[in-house]
Amino acid sequence: MVGIIIASHGEFADGISQSGAMIFGEQENVKAVTLMPSEGPDDIKTKMEKAIASFDNQDEVLFLVDLWGGTPFNQASSLMEENKDKWAIVAGLNLAMLIEAYASRLSMDTAHEIAAHILGTAKEAVKVKPEELEPVDAGEADVGPSDTGAPGTFDYVLARIDSRLLHGQVATSWTKNTLPTRIIVVSDEVAKDDLRKKLIQQAAPSGVKAHVVPISKMIELAKDDQHFGDQRALLLFENPQDVLRVVEGGVPLDTINVGSMSHTTGKVQPNKVLAFSQDDVDTFNKLKEFGLNFDVRKVPNDSQGNMDEIIKRAQAELDKQK
Repeated sequence: MVGIIIASHGEFADGISQSGAMIFGEQENVKAVTLMPSEGPDDIKTKMEKAIASFDNQDEVLFLVDLWGGTPFNQASSLMEENKDKWAIVAGLNLAMLIEAYASRLSMDTAHEIAAHILGTAKEAVKVKPEELEPVDAGEADVGPSDTGAPGTFDYVLARIDSRLLHGQVATSWTKNTLPTRIIVVSDEVAKDDLRKKLIQQAAPSGVKAHVVPISKMIELAKDDQHFGDQRALLLFENPQDVLRVVEGGVPLDTINVGSMSHTTGKVQPNKVLAFSQDDVDTFNKLKEFGLNFDVRKVPNDSQGNMDEIIKRAQAELDKQK
């Protein structure tokens, strides 16, 4: 795994490291390094060297620093001189950059690859309110026709159930794996929530448009055979019930990736990331009757879980509750 050094003037690195852990969980092979007012360049360089020595893999190191040309940047640059072919530095550290770096480590093995990937997310995270102060965004709120105008329906590259919808694992691992041109969140609830819609659109990786549509709109889009040529769609659902509704409405899905279903009162948890109610179990059984296959994985590199066994365990635990 790529080691990450978070470096800053003052305690900024410590604070943003804590924020990253709150959002993405505690991380291995990550060290925060600070340059305090009483310290000089040699002090932070020594801290960086000590941090690197603690990493499992010292061949791949990514420095995330606060300011281009500042002392943390300069000392990281001096250390990197003999490792230019492996190590990388990204300046202008913000929380979106850090979270994206954490997520990217799940599917990317080199510091260079991660450094290039996180730039877009870091830049797109810089926003202003009121919105009219921002440059006009070319992205639209609703799904529109293909930019090419070529006839044809969507190519569905992934349909995923994930209670978190568009987050780091989807925006990095699955997007890289499936190469969509559009990410479409299909949910009546989210479609009515302007704030959630805006956050989802902002979370889209560079070069991919994100949209939120109600279930009826997705069914309508699936039947449009004139406008969506060359469009690769990644569909995201919060729950299996919404998947069943679109399948019943004629959306031509054959495989559902089951990634994450959050636990709530009354649900059972047959594995670490999936929680089921009786309605969930019944819905998956109905999806099986439609001939759908289930791909149980959080990220592409995971081995596939056996959905039949997971449903069986969930049903057994639900029966015990009765």
